[in-house]
Amino acid sequence: MEYVKTKIRDVIDFPQKGVIFRDLTTAFKDPKAIHILGWNLSQIYRDKGVTKVVGIESRGFICGSILAFELGAGFVPARKPGKLPSEVISTSYDKEYGKDTIEIHSDAITPDDVVVIHDDVLATGGTMAAVYELVRRFNPRKIYINAIVELSDLGGRAKLPAEAETTALITY
Repeated sequence: MEYVKTKIRDVIDFPQKGVIFRDLTTAFKDPKAIHILGWNLSQIYRDKGVTKVVGIESRGFICGSILAFELGAGFVPARKPGKLPSEVISTSYDKEYGKDTIEIHSDAITPDDVVVIHDDVLATGGTMAAVYELVRRFNPRKIYINAIVELSDLGGRAKLPAEAETTALITY
């Protein structure tokens, strides 16, 4: 993961002054880095019976899709309002820079599913916690939470339920 870490760009004062934004797009565009990410993510969940990967809009779609492919699982997008074409369930939540809403199709997950919720970064935990609550409404057998990068100083992991095994490949 050290190679991948060297490919992550730090953007100072984005999206607001005082924030260091960890930009993973520079890792995603590097063939070796994205291969390392896909392989390492799939190894975490290879033997856990995962049937669905929920990718959080929008950067969670990138490696979430790779993870679903590697595991032979389905992919479920968690999107902002108005982006999904059929009936949805939604929740509103506080995030680091304001309020937001996230939605999932109402028929996306069944009680037989084992789900990994994936995003690129776990920061304050608001988005991950909101998506966890949406997925929990479907009563799947198990829910895992995963991020490529965890910004540990922001305390996001503390907002996530203890029963959902949470992993990150890189911690700052």
